[in-house]
Amino acid sequence: MASESDADERVFGSSVERREDVGLLTGEATFTDDELQDAAHVAILRSQYAHATIEGVETSAAEERDGVLAVYTGRDVEDSGIPNDIPTAWMLPGLVTPQYRIMATDRVRHTGDALAAVVAEDRYTAYDALEEIDVSYDRLEAVTRPDEAVDADVTVHEEAPDNVAFDFELGDADAVDDAFEAADHVTSVDLEQPRIIPNAVEPRAAAAAYDTSSDDLTIWMTSQNPHLHRVLLSTATLGHPEHKLRIVAPEVGGGFGSKIYHYPDEAITAWCAKQLGGAVEWQATRTEGYVTDCHGRDHVTEAELALDSDGTIRGLRVETHAGLGAHLSQFATATPSYLYATILSSEYAIPAIHCRVIGAFTNTTPVDAYRGAGRAEGIYVTERIVDVAARELDLDPVDVRRTNLIPPEEFPYETAVALVYDSGEYEEAMDRALELIDYEDVRERQAKLREEGRYLGVGVANFVESAGLSPSKAAGELGATAGGWEAGVVRFHPSGTVSVACGTADQGQGHRTTLAQVAAAELGVPVEDVEVVEGDTDEVPQGMGTYGSRSAPVGGGAVAQSGRKVVEKGRSIAAHKLEASEEDVEFDDGTFHVAGAPDRSISIQELAYAAYLGHDIPDEMEPGLEATSYYDPENFTFPFGTHAAVVEVDPDTGEVEFHRYVAVDDCGEQINPMIVEGQVHGGIAQGIGAALFEAANYDDNGTLVSGSMNEYALPRAERLPEYETDSTVTPSPHNPIGVKGVGESATIGATPAVVNAVVDALEPFGVDHLDMPLTNETVWAAIDSGGEP
Repeated sequence: MASESDADERVFGSSVERREDVGLLTGEATFTDDELQDAAHVAILRSQYAHATIEGVETSAAEERDGVLAVYTGRDVEDSGIPNDIPTAWMLPGLVTPQYRIMATDRVRHTGDALAAVVAEDRYTAYDALEEIDVSYDRLEAVTRPDEAVDADVTVHEEAPDNVAFDFELGDADAVDDAFEAADHVTSVDLEQPRIIPNAVEPRAAAAAYDTSSDDLTIWMTSQNPHLHRVLLSTATLGHPEHKLRIVAPEVGGGFGSKIYHYPDEAITAWCAKQLGGAVEWQATRTEGYVTDCHGRDHVTEAELALDSDGTIRGLRVETHAGLGAHLSQFATATPSYLYATILSSEYAIPAIHCRVIGAFTNTTPVDAYRGAGRAEGIYVTERIVDVAARELDLDPVDVRRTNLIPPEEFPYETAVALVYDSGEYEEAMDRALELIDYEDVRERQAKLREEGRYLGVGVANFVESAGLSPSKAAGELGATAGGWEAGVVRFHPSGTVSVACGTADQGQGHRTTLAQVAAAELGVPVEDVEVVEGDTDEVPQGMGTYGSRSAPVGGGAVAQSGRKVVEKGRSIAAHKLEASEEDVEFDDGTFHVAGAPDRSISIQELAYAAYLGHDIPDEMEPGLEATSYYDPENFTFPFGTHAAVVEVDPDTGEVEFHRYVAVDDCGEQINPMIVEGQVHGGIAQGIGAALFEAANYDDNGTLVSGSMNEYALPRAERLPEYETDSTVTPSPHNPIGVKGVGESATIGATPAVVNAVVDALEPFGVDHLDMPLTNETVWAAIDSGGEP
């Protein structure tokens, strides 16, 4: 690692130490729950049933309890006259959009729906008072699986009598039919991708302060997207003027997507502050988070792949039932449609693809984007069915992948499902991963060990990720109600130091380090002279937040653009002061100088002082040295890579033991390789968690039976392998700094690599596919049902 000073000469691309870590490691960092120490406390009563009519909510006993300041129900919210809706942010043709109230009034639709809120002088009194609220229910039947919901007698919303929120199609169905007819072989696989529960270190929280004299409402919250929260709270939920509403996201302890969304609970907290004319705060318990934080995945899929006998892929047909939960969350519709179907081509030249997705309401916690959203689900389908097809054709899975890779000379490459990949050197990354894992040697060892009754498996998965979630115009044409741009401000101070503001929002990624590196590299100033501000709608003009691996390519692009605008204004001032034409003034390493006369120069810091003096700058030029950009990319970026795992399965217990794990990622140019590696490590852990451990399970009544860490298995450090990471660098040709993003890549690659490895180990037992999570019990049962090898 390099210190900030050591890195001055090579700030972009250097492993500068994370400036965020001192506060986080010493406990000095401030989180939402630290903000308002004297605030009253909010506790929220949740529905204990998945589906029921509310016959009455009796609150008088709770109201009489000492220390209770107020008790509110859904009727109180409704009667207050606010818009009272949590809207979705991505519209699809025919989409059904029932109102999503912040507290239920007549019916609860999943365990965890908010019914009432107690505000008390302290947290314990607030939670104790919840026990005094008496709710009368008339229980109804519940439905929890998306494939069963569309044929069920249960109706979650009257507006969708068949529980279908949308029926989405992408691709050319006729072309796929022709491809299947012409192919030598068709492989079919039924896949389930279970629900995953986000487990950030810090549960969701909100604190709100309302000033009755000014009508100013300030909300501190665990947000990945403060500006989105501000506009939705203002226009759709509270009806509070946007210019009187400030959202602050202090340090946020992880999100993985779950803190992008606009939830009822933060709105309830703010509404309570307005009702009481003061300050209140709410902090979710871990168990509360399990039934309210949006879950991820929940796909039931039928997939078919048409191939020739040599492994050449002719077509892919996919039909998926996607669970949406009881309510539509912000990106619940985009994740299983455009983020999923568009990535099914993976790294392969598949001439014909058709995908149909039926989005279904169920009596479960709402589902939305979780790390790798849509892309993880899509790549999993393709990478699994390629492995199954290779086995059916008696071909090596790596050979089938290599046969179908998109060659580098084909970029930009338009897939059969609408995307145009920007750049890729897929075979180079795959070969590097195979080299690192000694693929041929592993295959030889596998054969020998099987003779000894030991079952080794090797799994390989390629992936592409559509990152950045932009550009705005395309997003709008596809149904988005928000843009894909990002705002970046670069402001020199007269003394020569720099402030950067960006609309992205850090939850542990290290933005204050990496965005400072981007600005320092553009301006030629020491990185320690650059301060970065995020997460405050009063400090940052606008923003679209952090999700979809967008902060480096889109946020970094915005900062780079502003830095270049500052340099260009500086060039004009320098030309004026150096008595040269602008065309003759060159900028290098923080200094403007006249071409061919290096002694005639001025540093950018000196020039900043001159710009703020305004005494000697070009006529009609405004003083000051700063710039604001709204960077709107012309396309997504497309990180890619290859992950490979070697595992051994114990046939007596079903236990999976890792022997090797190799990850080769290509995220374009790397701003800070150390931070890139950290993202890869975290992503692998979550990918392995999905493959082997994690699943949110409901019983027939709609009760979440994996509702705490006692029942929901997270990957612990001792269950994870040592990671061997490497990278290739294929810059994005359209991004200002050549980066592609890396926040989700490893999560996307890890899951199919591990599942492919486990199923490969079980090949002697006749197992060709297993649904996740591949727990010891699942693996053992498959071995037991498969018989002797």
